[in-house]
Formats: sequence, structure tokens, C-alpha cells
Amino acid sequence: MEHDRKLTATSALGALAPKTFWLQKTFWLQKTWAIATLSAVTLALTAPAGAQAIGSVYTSTAPKDCRAVGGKNGVDDSATWVCPGKDGWVVLVNEDDLRETVSVGRNHAAAAKEPAAQAWFGPFSSTATTVEWRTRDGKPFAIIQRWHIADNSDQDKDKAMLAVTRLPPGAVCHVAYVDVAANPKANDLARQAADEIARDFRCGKDEVKIIGASGRAVELTRR
Repeated sequence: MEHDRKLTATSALGALAPKTFWLQKTFWLQKTWAIATLSAVTLALTAPAGAQAIGSVYTSTAPKDCRAVGGKNGVDDSATWVCPGKDGWVVLVNEDDLRETVSVGRNHAAAAKEPAAQAWFGPFSSTATTVEWRTRDGKPFAIIQRWHIADNSDQDKDKAMLAVTRLPPGAVCHVAYVDVAANPKANDLARQAADEIARDFRCGKDEVKIIGASGRAVELTRR
């Protein structure tokens, strides 16, 4: 009799085991889901407000990609051309007396009125034909371009620097210079300057910043 009761109890436990297992598994799944949900909510709450993606896109100012709006007349060797930019902007390049200026606007006339259109340097100068646009969520807020500055003390080799120019809202003007020879990671420094300085820079009030180590190219830009 006692033996039969033990068998009956064992059978009962065996019958309950699958049910208990599924109850435990269900509880574990519910607990895991709750933890995952809580983690997702916590991440959402602690993520920086207004975090947006910043990146780069590129356009060209090569003559074949632009439209001439003023030609060399044989008197002052001046030339002006307009090049397509990003997000509806155009790049205005002007060369006068072997010195270039680069500005940005919605059209030729608007770009010509910006401070950048008057940002020329004392030595002869020219720009590379690649324009890097720094964008936030696809909207440009600055450009970076390589400049070549003539050095009278070393006429066989121009000196290179990167100029960072802010874009609207607000005026268009140079905000930072990075000497290429003096800084092995000049491109990274220029992008950092664009991302951290350009949007809050006040044209006409703030002084253009020298980023990283100074060098001959940056020294030549000081009139």
C-alpha cells in the first residue's frame, strides 16, 4: 500500500513537471522582455537631445563643371564662374590679379554680397577644385576647401592650407584655417573646426581661428 502511494505521488509530480517547466519559461520570457523594454526606454531617455548625423559630400569647381559669368578681358585678368553646390547652393569663384575668392549663395548675386566674396589674401592664391560640404541631416552648414598660397621666399612651391567657411543661416565667411604641412591630420582638424565652430561663428565680429599647429601657409594669409 505504502509502495502504491509513493508511485502515485511520483506519477503526480511527473505529470506536473511539464506544466511547471512551461510556467517557469513563460515567467523568464516575460522578465527578459520587461528588462529589454526598460533598457530601450532608458537609452531613449539618455540619448543626447537633437542628436543628428553629420557627414561630408563633395562637389567640383573645375571649369568643365561650372558656368562662366565673367571672362578675362585682357586688361585685369579677372574671371568669375558659378558652380553647382549642394541643397540648392551655388559656389561663386572669382579670380582677379592671380588671387581667388570663393563664396556661397542661392545665386550668383547673393554669393557676391557675402563677406567670403571679399576674403582675398595678399600673396597670389588659388583653390583646389574639390569642395567638401559638411552636412547635418543632409543640410550643409560649412564648406572646406584647399588653398594654395604663393610664397615669394620659396617660389618653386606654393604653401597649402584648408579654409573652413560657414554657411547660412547667417553670413558666409571664413571661420578657420588649417596649415596642411604643419598638421599631418589637417583634414580631420578642418572637419572638427567646421562641426564645432562654424554654426556659432559671428562674421565680422569673431576672429578667424588657426586650428592645430601654425605654419608657413597660415602665416602668409595674414595681411
